[in-house]
Amino acid sequence: MSNEPMIVCENLVKIFQIADLEVLALQGLDLTVQRGELMGIVGVSGSGKSTLMNILGGLVRPSAGQVIVNGQSLLKMSNAALDRYRRTQVGFVWQQGARNLVPYLNARENVELPMMLAGFSAREMKQRAVDLLQMVGLSERQNHYLPELSGGEQARVAIAVALANAPALLLADEPTGELDTATAQTIYDAFRQLNTQLGQTILIVSHDPNIAHHVDRVMAIRDGKAASETRRNHRPSVPADQPDAAAETHPVFEELVVLDSAGRLQVPKAYREALGIGQRAAMELTEEGLLIRAVAEERGGEGGTAVPQPTSPTNPPSPTQTWRSRINRWLKRS
Repeated sequence: MSNEPMIVCENLVKIFQIADLEVLALQGLDLTVQRGELMGIVGVSGSGKSTLMNILGGLVRPSAGQVIVNGQSLLKMSNAALDRYRRTQVGFVWQQGARNLVPYLNARENVELPMMLAGFSAREMKQRAVDLLQMVGLSERQNHYLPELSGGEQARVAIAVALANAPALLLADEPTGELDTATAQTIYDAFRQLNTQLGQTILIVSHDPNIAHHVDRVMAIRDGKAASETRRNHRPSVPADQPDAAAETHPVFEELVVLDSAGRLQVPKAYREALGIGQRAAMELTEEGLLIRAVAEERGGEGGTAVPQPTSPTNPPSPTQTWRSRINRWLKRS
């Protein structure tokens, strides 16, 4: 099982019933997360990212599709098995401190509490709590109570609590949402250290636009589907004025569009408006790859305009040139 992905979601669907209305939160989402990944999930409010997190945590059952975590199908689990899964295989870090910590216990006692409920011995509880607090940089604060801890320290205690029962998967919902930039950096550093030292699989849901700088991969969810993926790579560079100098690596971020299992992709609204694409589009292969362009006789939705066709019979611009020029003009206007 060690070579299998930690998470596999295929055509995942979740429908919520609100009064007489049905709300489609996830619309056939596909996702694969390898063991030991540190990954971010981003998206606007209502995009479905929190629903995905709750499904992976066993808090909500999907309506259809497949979701496998650590080799187990959450869709087929009984209620009792799902309860055991939440207790033993997944750890949660919530944005609100009240959901993570007990105010009348000190930091070490908070970390020991889940182990006490799981039947650990007193010696095992204390040693593991001390080790986890050391990993998150709070060795000297283990006997302090919540009012004596800063927001960042409380967040790091919450991470240690979530790891108390050695879960296979750690889920963090907006863990830096209420923290300043400097304090948020300490939280991301703690996640990175745990990921490196323990090989912990960690998924972080966030609105932070800079999360790509702190994780290995970021998936953006739009309208209940995986829309794009941003990966961080390191490329060597040599100063132009020092050609003989040793190469230094620097991070390079690349955003890629995500295709689902049926080959469908989402074209961002801004791109559709810039190109005047409405409900239909023409698609063709070019020397540079796949070209998607507006249909000449159709006007784009929401203010889009029809794409004029080349009129010069001697030297008409290529479809790729037309596409690039329209994108560049739109970007300059915006």
